[in-house]
Amino acid sequence: MPFPTLPAAFEAALAAQAYAEPTPVQAAVLAEARQDADMLVSAQTGSGKTVAFGLSVGRSLLDGAERFGPAGAPLALIVAPTRELAQQVARELSWLYARTGAVVACCVGGMDAKLEARQLARGCHLLVGTPGRLRDHLERGNVDFTALHAVVLDEADEMLDLGFRDDLEALLTAAPAERRTLLFSATFAREIIALARAFQRDAVRIDTTDRTAPHADIDYVALRVAPNEVEKATVNALRYFGAQVPSKAGPGKGAALVFCATRERVRQLYGSLRERGFGVVALSGELNQKDRGEALQSLRDGHARVCVATDVAARGLDLPDLNLVIHADLPRGKAALLHRSGRTGRAGRKGMSIMLVPTTRRRKAEILLREAGVAARWGGPPTAEAIHALDRKMLVAELTARPAPEAEDAALADLLVEKAGPQAVALALIEALRERLPEPEDLYDPGGMDGDPGGPARPRDAREPREARDSGGGGVPGVWFRLSVGRDQSADPKWLIPLICRLGHVTKRDIGTIRIYETETLFEIDPGLAGKFLNAAMSQAEDGLEVSPAENPGDRRAPPRRNAEIRNAKRAERPERRPDPRYEQRGDPRADYRPARPSGAGSAPPRSQRPTQSAAGEATFLPAPKPHRPKPKGKKR
Repeated sequence: MPFPTLPAAFEAALAAQAYAEPTPVQAAVLAEARQDADMLVSAQTGSGKTVAFGLSVGRSLLDGAERFGPAGAPLALIVAPTRELAQQVARELSWLYARTGAVVACCVGGMDAKLEARQLARGCHLLVGTPGRLRDHLERGNVDFTALHAVVLDEADEMLDLGFRDDLEALLTAAPAERRTLLFSATFAREIIALARAFQRDAVRIDTTDRTAPHADIDYVALRVAPNEVEKATVNALRYFGAQVPSKAGPGKGAALVFCATRERVRQLYGSLRERGFGVVALSGELNQKDRGEALQSLRDGHARVCVATDVAARGLDLPDLNLVIHADLPRGKAALLHRSGRTGRAGRKGMSIMLVPTTRRRKAEILLREAGVAARWGGPPTAEAIHALDRKMLVAELTARPAPEAEDAALADLLVEKAGPQAVALALIEALRERLPEPEDLYDPGGMDGDPGGPARPRDAREPREARDSGGGGVPGVWFRLSVGRDQSADPKWLIPLICRLGHVTKRDIGTIRIYETETLFEIDPGLAGKFLNAAMSQAEDGLEVSPAENPGDRRAPPRRNAEIRNAKRAERPERRPDPRYEQRGDPRADYRPARPSGAGSAPPRSQRPTQSAAGEATFLPAPKPHRPKPKGKKR
């Protein structure tokens, strides 16, 4: 379906950017029946919202004219939640309005407010900015909203989440009442509906989100990795999938975005990728505006191909030709997963989202994918052999697809072949091309997971159950290992099994029989994972714990430990008590000195009249107790 009738300047701009047909949100917003209406639009990230509201607002502002008049007070206001998103919207509107003579101004936090004030004094047609900075200019009298014809709130739900409600209400209240208000949000939350009712007039609600197939242009892949090999798996994922995803610049030349959970993790992974030879930049909250701008410009210029960032730093980020997103750390929830992945696959372009899943976080990854409604392909990490094979294929394709050389280059090639020979020239070329490619890592595939269609390791249903792997049960015998903790340290399977899984990067079903002895614990591991388990356990040893190979214990079973047996064992360990010599001298006083109760007596004699025995053996009487005197009540003086 082609675009509807638009001013010639907009049609030329769209043709220059190779826009052949509108996206669903653009077609819905640009419908003739909604040309002057307020709108409440819900659309996914990367669906072409900026071009949609840019064309809708521009068509109303031009009103049949071909160009704008002299710049003065802004005619349209676009509010975005973050600095990067506002600058991105300003760039998009600049090329869209380039042939109309429109002046686009941008006011965001972190920039020089005095320079922005001078730009506003010179006048503009479209004003883009963040809520806090726009309100600051409004209160200082640097901008006049009386000429506004349209107000656009981009990603309004995110602005409300960030606490900009008061700023938005101040901006909307200062705008003329007879304006158009276009509100774009990812969802129709309660706060969004309340904001629309307060500041819109008979808004048309448009929902272009397909909740049954989120991010249809994104291919989701979940890679099972060992917990200590996430960094290496990131290297291989960049090398392997970065070369397969389509890119405008050619195979292997698209941009990639790697997400980490913390700033420290960003610094660590950035240093590791840079050391391996990747063109990489880092984005986190600790960077100032200048460093962030230089990093983004390196990505746009093509000097860097990989960006390592946190969720906050990448909010609203739109990189050119971004075709790969890698989750080095699992997202915190469904919204983070969709937001991260939504950085690629935008405006009809294809993208890929790679999730690195350590064996210890498999269940969390499955829950995330299920809640997000995403069907991911599971598999093992790319191997070094697969990456080398792909490199050879790309190398042949690149060399055979080269255009015809210039005469001077052809003469130089003939001279090189004549002097060194064709094989030597080809080898030198191959070596030069390989130097620009980081070397892949050797990774271990932890094996298939529940719901995993397979992988290099045996499928889960092909393995013997844990009971069958018990050497005493007649099944496939496992490999025995020793752990230096036993009953003397309260060893219990409840915490031993997670400990073994964490140390050796295995799952619960890879563990066979566990036998707990007094000072050690013996356990079985699946034979196919024994070597990998020992290497991981030796490198991940914890303080006070030692893992080593052990012999088959055979019938040496650990005796049962019931509570009564434990108590008896403790009593036997106590030293024998010696009798008190005083009792040997005086005997049993109860037998010799207990007075006979007189017949018919109703009660025993008082304590003061009961006899006892002194150290010399004489009978004495205990002194009578002192009479009880209650303490006087009242405050102490």
